[in-house]
Amino acid sequence: MTDARFDRVKLLLKETGLEKLQAATVMVLGLGGVGSNCAEALVRGGIGRLILIDCDVVDITNMNRQAVAYTETIGRAKADVMAEIVHAINPACQVEAEVLELHPDTIAQDLAHFTRPDYVIDCIDSVRAKAAVAAWCQEESLPLVAAMGAANKFDPERLTFSDIRKTSYCPLAKVMRREYRKVGVEHVEVIYSTEPAFKFESEAGADRSTRLGTVSYMPPIMGQMLAGKVIRRLSGLEP
Repeated sequence: MTDARFDRVKLLLKETGLEKLQAATVMVLGLGGVGSNCAEALVRGGIGRLILIDCDVVDITNMNRQAVAYTETIGRAKADVMAEIVHAINPACQVEAEVLELHPDTIAQDLAHFTRPDYVIDCIDSVRAKAAVAAWCQEESLPLVAAMGAANKFDPERLTFSDIRKTSYCPLAKVMRREYRKVGVEHVEVIYSTEPAFKFESEAGADRSTRLGTVSYMPPIMGQMLAGKVIRRLSGLEP
């Protein structure tokens, strides 16, 4: 019998689609503003097993955008907090959560002990680690979708999916095109914004464009869109 908490999902996906999601394993790398909200949407969507990886702890500055950020979680490991949130939503969801920093030279070893995922979602910040994850997925024939930059952007209607080679306006995507090529990866599906990055000035007039500001809705919407893409793929709605 299907868990009643997914009745509304079943209305859209039917029993067969929901069963596919409940049998699926999704790996979320990075549990910041994008990744934590993505993980929450995945468990609410019926994914049966989540692999949650992050090396950081919750900071008070995360409060404006991260699903793991509450006053009582400040200072706690994001991976541990996210695992608790997942189980609070669906106790039957299997969770493999680890406080782990991914190093570009040891990605394969770092990820070898986890259940083989049906999909990998890259929400990490390090450009070399992102490239190494893409190379690992290519070597292991694992479907991958990667998040590009959500900071210094305001317009959620400018978020879109694309091959990394076709991106524009996104500073991180520009860097990642080069980093992916370095590790022999030409094609990566990414979500990015076509909105030019906002540049702001300090009160004294000095350029502070290298600092990354975020509004409450942009990273969560990007995370929700990533979850939606993966749910549609795994349920059979999209090829």
